[in-house]
Amino acid sequence: MAEVTPAKPKKVKKSFLSMSTRHKLEGLFFVSPFIMGTALFFLYPIFISLRLSTGSITDIVGLQMDFVGIENYVHVLLVDIEFIPVFLETIGTTLTRVPLVVVLAIIIAVMINRNIKARGFFRTVFFIPFLLGTGVVMDQLLIQEVDMQVLSIDGGLIPYNLLFYLGSDIAELITEFFGMLVQVLWSTGVPILLFLSGLQSISDALYESADIDGATEWEKFWKITIPMIAPTMLLVIVYSIVDSFTNARNPMLELIQERAFSEFVMFERAAAMGWVYFSFILAFLLVTFIVLKAYIESGSAEYNHKKKVNNR
Repeated sequence: MAEVTPAKPKKVKKSFLSMSTRHKLEGLFFVSPFIMGTALFFLYPIFISLRLSTGSITDIVGLQMDFVGIENYVHVLLVDIEFIPVFLETIGTTLTRVPLVVVLAIIIAVMINRNIKARGFFRTVFFIPFLLGTGVVMDQLLIQEVDMQVLSIDGGLIPYNLLFYLGSDIAELITEFFGMLVQVLWSTGVPILLFLSGLQSISDALYESADIDGATEWEKFWKITIPMIAPTMLLVIVYSIVDSFTNARNPMLELIQERAFSEFVMFERAAAMGWVYFSFILAFLLVTFIVLKAYIESGSAEYNHKKKVNNR
């Protein structure tokens, strides 16, 4: 019988790039349009803004200016009587608004993630505000209508007689509360979508095991849902902070615009205001990210430890 020669094993071509490197290059390819757009349309305006904040315009044609150092920043922080109060008001609004957005978004996301009738319809309804747009659309067409009609003290949502007995201060507080509630609900579109993606990534086996152990819905929410969507919650918090600080109705942005295009046209002071505001936002986001990430990692480590103990 003729001898059968064994087939030679095929040579596996070795790639010069590792799997992780290829994934990084793929990610870089997809974000390259944003990188090129930033380089082409944002870097030069940022440079001009920084130059304005440290200069004094001598000729508006060609933006010719002299270097004055930190003089504009000193004027903004120590001389301008409106900057600090408006700045503190903006911070207070953000610290009030962001927790409301996160809490309402996660509650709504948990509700519409359940197997209910017309689930797709409800998801679309809560995402419509993002599809319609923000900024001018919300400011001019929606919020003002709510302020004038629904929240009117002349017989709108709240009876006039009730507000009359409560007093003007309480009436104004109630009106501001409902106005903020409308803005918060309008801002929950993207956070709800992000929370939905996080909730749908949780394995049903975890909830089934909890049901076997007799866990209540409240216990499953705090012991399973919250730990599993903690990274998504960090993303939502960062997004909500940025959205609040850059909102079209933000008084800080209105003040900067007023300084830049007012009757006396102070581009240098407005640029200095913008950089002070931007520096604070950057520092605030950095601290928030570091603190929340450390908290999430500690919670994740504790969760994994308990899981190992239960498996034993």
